[in-house]
Amino acid sequence: MTWPPTPTLTGRHVTLRPLDRADRAGLLAAFADGFEHSFATTVHTEATIDGWFDTIERETAAERTRAFTVLDAQGQISGTTRFLRMHAGHRRVEIGGTLYAGRVRRTGLNTEAKRLLLGYAFEVLDVFCVQIRTDFLNQASRRAIERLGARQDGIMRGHMVIGEHRRDTVVYSILAHEWPGVRRRLDGLLDR
Repeated sequence: MTWPPTPTLTGRHVTLRPLDRADRAGLLAAFADGFEHSFATTVHTEATIDGWFDTIERETAAERTRAFTVLDAQGQISGTTRFLRMHAGHRRVEIGGTLYAGRVRRTGLNTEAKRLLLGYAFEVLDVFCVQIRTDFLNQASRRAIERLGARQDGIMRGHMVIGEHRRDTVVYSILAHEWPGVRRRLDGLLDR
């Protein structure tokens, strides 16, 4: 199976469109806008963003990722997210690599972005499982993932070394048969 090209997904609060190097300046501005550096997450800078684009292009060509630029309701670049660790044989993807500008946190943008990504994964890509991972110490991210309706699969202890931090990674998932209930939950949150 070959994954389709990265689509554009549009909602009321957010548009996800294929990542493009032309988004470089807007992404750097979004990453600099109040990003909390308290957790082991690589936040790209002028010195590292081109290598990041190179890696995403290689991973896309190898059918392992589909990356998006995130636009807020006004069309302003607000961050990035992607499908990664895509495995056609096992019909599974992970949603991750998500970085948002501080100004869009707690606005409904992330909930709708995840709703769009999950809907595309289950309804178009026809996957069996969507995983989401986060740092064990990142309680806000863990609560947000659990609020989506994902269930914790486990913790990979000592999973990654990022800078001086040895990260324990919490793995969550949503299975295809759980998607209808998760979809209703997310649609209810968005209707508020």
